[in-house]
Amino acid sequence: MAFAPSPIPSRTQYVLEAIKHGILTGGLSPGQPLVETELAAQFGVSKTPVREALKTLAGTGLVVMSQFKGVTVRTVDAAMAHEVYDVRLLLEPEALRRSLTRRASLEPAREALVKADEAADRAERSLANREFHRALYLPCGNPLLARMLDEVRDQAALVSTVAWAAVPSWEQEAGEHREILRLALAGDTEGAAQALHDHIASFVHRAFPEGDHA
Repeated sequence: MAFAPSPIPSRTQYVLEAIKHGILTGGLSPGQPLVETELAAQFGVSKTPVREALKTLAGTGLVVMSQFKGVTVRTVDAAMAHEVYDVRLLLEPEALRRSLTRRASLEPAREALVKADEAADRAERSLANREFHRALYLPCGNPLLARMLDEVRDQAALVSTVAWAAVPSWEQEAGEHREILRLALAGDTEGAAQALHDHIASFVHRAFPEGDHA
């Protein structure tokens, strides 16, 4: 008999989303300590929901747990950025090819572009951009492939947040998103996949050029 996973308690979910929002807006800086007692007081909860939220965030790669340093926001460097984006380069274009071959609906991707254009801050824009990419790979027909890409989504968002703080290039990326969607809607599977590959590659090389030799 299969058992469904237990839902995350509402207090833990609240703390989880609040910390994630802080990280993805730059309110919580890379390397910043995350102290359970301080966070519990800030959110008006016990330490248990905070501890569970931090464990979940560690699992998605947004925070790091160390026996000596405690919990800190993950630091983004060129090596980390290239690792995450290398996985995306290997998997996302192929997932898009499969989605288009299956004639999946592209309406969710179009809606995500509208959300990104209307975003009020970097966190909303980052979330909309993630929704756009996910809308392209989710209907690929291979649940394992989709889950593998889901696992690096938060880390990719953290890379984007750090990069945008230094070089706010989201307008360029929005234009690239529109071109990917145009090609996909036109039925140009290979063109859309190549445009997606170039989009992912150009972002990480532009934001972290010192890692290009790796």
